[in-house]
Amino acid sequence: MSTDANIESIFHASIKTKQKAVGELIKPISDAIGLMVGQLEAGNKILSCGNGGSAADAQHFSAELLCRFERERPSLPAIALTTDTSTLTAVGNDYHFDQIFAKQISSLGQTGDVLLAISTSGNSPNVVEAIKMAQQRNMHVVALTGRDGGKIAGLLSSSDVEIRVPSDVTARIQEVHLLTIHCFCDQIDEIMFANN
Repeated sequence: MSTDANIESIFHASIKTKQKAVGELIKPISDAIGLMVGQLEAGNKILSCGNGGSAADAQHFSAELLCRFERERPSLPAIALTTDTSTLTAVGNDYHFDQIFAKQISSLGQTGDVLLAISTSGNSPNVVEAIKMAQQRNMHVVALTGRDGGKIAGLLSSSDVEIRVPSDVTARIQEVHLLTIHCFCDQIDEIMFANN
């Protein structure tokens, strides 16, 4: 297959995954937005974490809340737990890599805060531990997963939200995760600031 044909195939695979996802994910995305808006309006914050591309997504979401998405509005409280290399390496070295997010949540997370936990497999050990710590801190969890939801799916309570992309391909899952994050940003702004 030529490069052009391969590129076209990737585009079609991405479109097909998004078309399948739209039918399954509108309600959980809407539920997650409602949860986030409610907690932000109550004065709480959103913490986010993930590994690799999911770490980039966590940082992207945090940046959109802290700065702005597509409209001028006040900054919203968000922390990406993936950015502080001194903390990440200290915790990884002194405790275990599985604890790099949980340790931060143990001090930064408060009752009513939201953890956005991102893992394409649903099995990332440090994201699993982050969710466990968030639950100990009486936080809410929004999980972005894929495949069968992995270990994360079994950890969530009825008040948490899982947005599970219907795909087994990491790149396709990540593409829908990014679209989901943009839905979060757009609707948080619309609900909280449309009348400003």
